[in-house]
Amino acid sequence: MSNTNINGGPAFPVYDDHGQYVNGGGMTLRDYFAAKAMHQFLARSVLPPEFDASELFLMVAARAYEMADAMLKARETP
Repeated sequence: MSNTNINGGPAFPVYDDHGQYVNGGGMTLRDYFAAKAMHQFLARSVLPPEFDASELFLMVAARAYEMADAMLKARETP
């Protein structure tokens, strides 16, 4: 499986004057999807006092990447 299939490729690809992709690094589509999902998870969350915030943030980050992976998989089906 190529890295593009795993990460969805670049979120914001850049092309040179000849239409060739220029690998500038940066955010992958998977990272972009996870960031969008994480924002929604946190916007809707109520932080109970007994929760350790660092524990909650790790859980939300993991769930955001699970959502990103599902979004990438959904793109594969026509």
